[in-house]
Parts: sequence; structure tokens; C-alpha cells
Amino acid sequence: MKVPAALIGSRVERTSFDQQVRLNFCALDPDEGYRLDAELVVEMPFLLRDASGEWHELDPGTGLRLAPVLTLYGQSVAAVDVRDQGALVIDFQNGAGLWIGPDTQFESWRLVGHGVGPLMVGPSGEDGWER
Repeated sequence: MKVPAALIGSRVERTSFDQQVRLNFCALDPDEGYRLDAELVVEMPFLLRDASGEWHELDPGTGLRLAPVLTLYGQSVAAVDVRDQGALVIDFQNGAGLWIGPDTQFESWRLVGHGVGPLMVGPSGEDGWER
């Protein structure tokens, strides 16, 4: 599977959460409209580094405890990587970051939409990531 490098340069245009955390990433091509319109769905606990460098351990379905996710709204992606067995790492221009690791029993994250191939990290993770 390919690392979703198409996320680089996109912005978080929507955040939402309930039993899942969802981030919508968009990027425009000046000549052709949207080059990317993709949604990241997080289903398991994850780490968020805020712009000041403080790490937050977050868990979908925990209501107000997910407030740090709102700080990602409007932020641009500086770098993206998938490590080990499917740990998604996203760094933002303002210094914030996400780390979403694989789970041993359940799907941990998936990315779908226009401009990026569908990706899912299922139980026990995935290997063979191409850069």
C-alpha cells in the first residue's frame, strides 16, 4: 500500500466526532478545482500533539475530551508517513501532529475520498508500505 502523500499541502476543512473521529482534508488545484477531498476516520485511541508540543491521549467516543481535535481545523499538512504495521503520522504546518497506531483486534483508521487511494489499517496492522 502507498503512503498517502497526496495529503501534503491539504487543509483540514472539517472535524467531527462521536464514536469515531473524522477529519476532512481538502486541497485545490488552481486549474482544475479539488485535487483532494478525503476523509480520515479514526476508530481507536490516538495521540495528538498540539501546536505548543503537548501530547494528548485521545479516544473516540469521549465527548469533550476530544476538544483538542478542534485545533486541527484549518491547519495544513506538512508531512505524512505510515510506519511499522500501519501507524499513521501526520505533521501540520503549525507544529501539531497526529499519531494513530494499529490495533490488535479492530480497524484503527481508514482514509477514503477523491485524490487518494482508499486505505484501511485493520486488526494487527498492515505492512509493505511504499513511499
